[in-house]
Amino acid sequence: MTDNIAIVTGGSRGIGRAAALKLGRAGYTVVVNYTANEAAANEVVKSITAAGGRAVAVKGDVALESDILALFAAADRLGPLKVLVNNAGVMDQQNRLDEMTTARIRRILDINTFGAIICAREAVKRMSTKHGGTGGSIVNMSSAAAYHGAPGLGVEYGASKGAIDVLTIGLGREVAAEGVRVNALRPGIIDTEIHDSSGIPGRVKMMRDAIPMKREGTADEVADAIMWLCSEQSSYVTGSIIPVAGGRC
Repeated sequence: MTDNIAIVTGGSRGIGRAAALKLGRAGYTVVVNYTANEAAANEVVKSITAAGGRAVAVKGDVALESDILALFAAADRLGPLKVLVNNAGVMDQQNRLDEMTTARIRRILDINTFGAIICAREAVKRMSTKHGGTGGSIVNMSSAAAYHGAPGLGVEYGASKGAIDVLTIGLGREVAAEGVRVNALRPGIIDTEIHDSSGIPGRVKMMRDAIPMKREGTADEVADAIMWLCSEQSSYVTGSIIPVAGGRC
């Protein structure tokens, strides 16, 4: 057990939950961020502590700067931040762009893009040797939608994740000499509840034939890639975007 802190945004479900559990087993004190489902976040904390780890649940909407600042302040009270898993993200109902409201588009960009950028800013303030930190790893969550564009499904979602790719490349180069590594994963079709909660039940099954491996991925498989990017095994990797998509990049 160490005093090193890992923040996982959107850590109560899906990929975030899997990452939080693995980070806890690896010895990090995990700050499990959630927006609404307190019970699910507390279940993740309970699982980590039952295995001998340390974790706390912190409520906060990453669309709000004030909530992000409160999240990082809570982490500061626990120890030095070493890992940020910039995972929080949402999709909406399947629609064309000309059917979308401004409110919908703004919500997607506020959570998926604005929130990720502000979280990365706060992480750099704590990790960078320029600010007295000792380094760390930021893992952003992109999506295959950034590559495919998500036509007819949600191009605003694809755009929000395309911005994450650019953030990863630019920030990775910006802080490369300051001990901070910034990378992203680009998951493809992963078996999580985001599809059902976005009004597309059965999408995972429908997409299997389009995947070269002919199966969907799991949250644990994405979390394993997160763990590699957080470890010294990836010490020469920064500004990279890595597909975790069964060959469907």
